[in-house]
Amino acid sequence: MRHSSLLEKVAQLDLLDNVYNWIANFFNRHSHCTRFNGYTSQLRNVNASIIQGSGVGPVIYIVDAADLQAITPGNIMMKYADDTYLVIPACNIDSREREISNIEAWSCVNNLTLNQSKSAEIVFADSRKRCLVQPPPPLQGIARVTSLKVLGVTVTEKLSVAEHVDDVIKSCARSMYAISVLRSHGMCAPLLQQVFQSVVISKLTYAAPAWWGFSTSADRLRFETFLRRAARSGLWESAITAEELVDDADKRLFSKVRYCAHHVVENLLPPKSDSQHNLRKRRHNITLPEKKGHLAAKNFIIRLLYKDTY
Repeated sequence: MRHSSLLEKVAQLDLLDNVYNWIANFFNRHSHCTRFNGYTSQLRNVNASIIQGSGVGPVIYIVDAADLQAITPGNIMMKYADDTYLVIPACNIDSREREISNIEAWSCVNNLTLNQSKSAEIVFADSRKRCLVQPPPPLQGIARVTSLKVLGVTVTEKLSVAEHVDDVIKSCARSMYAISVLRSHGMCAPLLQQVFQSVVISKLTYAAPAWWGFSTSADRLRFETFLRRAARSGLWESAITAEELVDDADKRLFSKVRYCAHHVVENLLPPKSDSQHNLRKRRHNITLPEKKGHLAAKNFIIRLLYKDTY
């Protein structure tokens, strides 16, 4: 990213002058040289890109990419740091080429390049319905895939998370083997359980509120079987199930969404209910939205709003 165009975008933010000057100074007077085989190249000034590993790097990229937007009404551009996802509904399928051309044009203006070899297209379809319309041909230069990893969660074209569950359990099994090596070297049981909690359980429940609703009974059984195996090894409390782990994660996230006005998901909540009727008591005063199909019921917000325990 070219520093000059980046700082023009930063200047449009409502920032104090000293904050802007600090950011401008941060990107100023950086230089680079290469040392190889006993020789050192001359210093060259760095007038583009973000310092790798810097604290302001992710935020600065978000500012730079803020003007990258979908050009067709109904299409959505989702950006998470340097991961960008373009969501196109079936009714706008003819806009794919225009959207890609718009992204390439934006990249050129901002001194970036759209690497099509690292881009992928996936066509989602409801597995419970027969596809009456054939999907369009793949985009030129962009591979069409049947599964895609979105922020660490693998989702298939049928909105199944079975592949994600498989990957997570395999990764956790390798971690369990590493923990068993620690046991053979004399680590005591309480510390082993602490390591298991911080490493394995964190992997199992990563982003669980987002994908748990799309899991099948077979997927959940695999999680339970893995936890029972860990319990037999003395690494996990056998009384705590996978369902309880995810319920706890759901509660904590839903609480943050409800009570933090600046939470990134808060705007997805329906308005509060002003009903004066003496209805069955619920744990929240938010209007219950209509469930539009079985897929909507798997959504985190819908799923949690309809839970009586909250």
